[in-house]
Amino acid sequence: MAKKSKSTLSELCLEENKDQIYENALAEIESFELPLGTTLRSVYDDQPNAHQRFMEKLDACIRNHDREIEKMCNFHHQGFVDAITELLKVRADAEKLKVQVTDTNRRLQDAGKEVIARTEEIIRCRVQQRNITTVVEKLQLCLPVLEMYSKLKEQMNVKRYYSALKTMEQLENLYLPRVSQYRFCQIMIENLPKLREEIKEISMSDLKDFLESIRKHSDRIGETAMKQAQQQKTFSTALQKQNNVSYGRSTHLGRNRILESKNEVTLKRTFEEDDEHEEEVLTAQDLVDFSPVYRCLHIYSVLGDGEIFENYYRKQRRKQARLVLQPQSSMHETVEGYRRYFSQIVGFFVVEDHILHVTQGLVTRTYTDELWNMALSKIIAVLRTHSSYCSDPDLVLELKNLIVVFADTLQGYGFPVNRLFDLLFEIRDQYNETLLKKWSGLFRDIFEADNYSPIPVANEEEYKIVISKFPFQDSEFDKQSFPKKLPMSQSVPQIYIQVKEFIYASLKFSESLHRSSTEIDDMLRKSTNLLLTRTLSSCLQNLIKKPHIGLTELVQIIINTTHLEQACKYLEDFISNITNISQVTVHTARLYGLSTFKDARHAAEGEIYTKLNQKIDEFIQIADYDWTMSESDGRASGYLMDLINFLRSTFQVFTHLPGKVAQTACMSACQHLSTSLMQMLLDTELKQISMGAIQQFNLDVIQCELFASSEPVPGFQGDTLQLAFIDLRQLLDLFMVWDWSTYLADYGQATSKYLRVSPSTALTLLEKMKDSSKKNNIFAQFRKNDRDKQKLIETVVKQLRSLVNGMSQHT
Repeated sequence: MAKKSKSTLSELCLEENKDQIYENALAEIESFELPLGTTLRSVYDDQPNAHQRFMEKLDACIRNHDREIEKMCNFHHQGFVDAITELLKVRADAEKLKVQVTDTNRRLQDAGKEVIARTEEIIRCRVQQRNITTVVEKLQLCLPVLEMYSKLKEQMNVKRYYSALKTMEQLENLYLPRVSQYRFCQIMIENLPKLREEIKEISMSDLKDFLESIRKHSDRIGETAMKQAQQQKTFSTALQKQNNVSYGRSTHLGRNRILESKNEVTLKRTFEEDDEHEEEVLTAQDLVDFSPVYRCLHIYSVLGDGEIFENYYRKQRRKQARLVLQPQSSMHETVEGYRRYFSQIVGFFVVEDHILHVTQGLVTRTYTDELWNMALSKIIAVLRTHSSYCSDPDLVLELKNLIVVFADTLQGYGFPVNRLFDLLFEIRDQYNETLLKKWSGLFRDIFEADNYSPIPVANEEEYKIVISKFPFQDSEFDKQSFPKKLPMSQSVPQIYIQVKEFIYASLKFSESLHRSSTEIDDMLRKSTNLLLTRTLSSCLQNLIKKPHIGLTELVQIIINTTHLEQACKYLEDFISNITNISQVTVHTARLYGLSTFKDARHAAEGEIYTKLNQKIDEFIQIADYDWTMSESDGRASGYLMDLINFLRSTFQVFTHLPGKVAQTACMSACQHLSTSLMQMLLDTELKQISMGAIQQFNLDVIQCELFASSEPVPGFQGDTLQLAFIDLRQLLDLFMVWDWSTYLADYGQATSKYLRVSPSTALTLLEKMKDSSKKNNIFAQFRKNDRDKQKLIETVVKQLRSLVNGMSQHT
């Protein structure tokens, strides 16, 4: 029972627990707590009737709630009825209110239509206003870009390319990045490189035009620069001349000297044009617009291509330099050709110097120095070649003046020109050569025009005119009364004047060479020495050798050279006066005129001797001896008398010659006459000579001896002149006297009567007489005397032959 009680109690406890679980589940369901899965899962346990019992519990719970609802409805029913009643009462009012509200709504809708329209318009305006504000904001960003681009286009149109590049840089770096989302900006960005290339092409085209322009204007630029340099030199020289002693004859040098009346020269304001009008001095900038090269340099620098531009510019300028340095083939013909050549070169380097000083890096001093050295070598070579073609000293002098101005101009711009002045010394030698050629012609003309007669002076005025041209001093001559004759001929003062003119001409070249007075003096003396020793000496030598110059002319030439020789000291004084260098200076050269005129005089003397001998030969050639005559004519031959008369008249002219010259000429003529007569006797073509011919020949020799003894030229002592015929005299005496025994006996002795007769000479003449005796005396063998004489001749011939053979063996 107890166990049964315990089990019943356990079941009761379990039932209570289940009931409690169901109640809890219902409570959870009523509370609407989700999810219900756990709650429902707890209801369905292992009990087979759990679901039934839960449903019963649920139905019981529902019934309890229905009873509670019914109680509540019963409690509130009267209130609900009252509320319904009240609501029905309000219904009519509600209908009425509805009508009023509908009417009011209608009226409100009608009134609100305009408001809605206005409102929509306001909204639309607000949208437009917002859009406009946005557009304005965007335009405010775009307008600077467009303005800058417009400015760029305007700068391009007016060719302000450097500013245009700066504008492009601003566009790219500042403006375009702000509005890069717009299409037009992309177009601008794409166009900017094209515009840069266009600017480069345009600037390069401008540079090419600039290069062409300076090529055309180089000569004008150079001409202007050279004129300015010459004016500066004029100014400096004018100041210097106020402190220096004048060089000499100012009227002669005035053609090439600066006008001393000008004390100031305005170098930067005016210069004289060819049309003699004053103009403002132009500079390179006035003649050529340099803006293209500046602009192109800046443009290429901005674009980062500065080095490319520099290389291109230098390359083109080198090409132009080569063109400028190439002279015209006919440049040497006129001074204008040289002037244009120098002007172009000066213009070229003036431009380069200007570019050097106004730009940085485009042209450097190293580049210009290299270019100048190349040009200088070419210039010197060109001048050497073309100056060698110049045969006119005036043209060479003008060339020298141009070179000096050219050198001074470029030296003023900092270019070294020492090599040009060295070249001038070479050209100076050539100038002297052209002067020598010119003066050679002048001397020849003077000699050809001279009459080789003493200069007649009728009165004091004529005498002063002559001595004003030539320094003639002779106290004995001054004592003579007018009219009288100067010993020299007209060519002497003319030669003296021309020598002084040559010195002046040589001095012209020495000016402006930046040399000291000592060097100028030395150059003048050297050039004058060349004139005297080479040119004048050659002209005198040629004159002396001319066929038409006779003995009278040769005598006058000797007299002339004597006076010219005496005048050399006056030429030295003349050079010293114009150079202000004393002759006592150690390094002063001397004039060689003394030797020149002495050589010419000796040549003239020799030519006199030659002319005399030729004249004697002419007379000898007309001699017509009958070598077979039996007896002489009893008088001297006619040709010989004519010859002696000619010699007498000729030697009378020699009275103006120095005594020694006349004596030598006379002795030479007599010796030549004696030799010619001796050769006539010993001529191999002459086969036979008769004793009559010997006698006739003896008469002619006697006339020669008489002429010699008559002292045709004073100064001979005793019978000195007669000794010229001693060989003939002894030979003729030997044959005339027939004194062979004495000749053979005394032969070889110093006291021999026939010392001057050689065995060979005697043998030659004796054989001619032997042959003549055989031919003319056919019957000589029948006469005893003739046979004896013939035997004697044969004996003498044998002895003479033995003597001749002995002499040959001894020799």
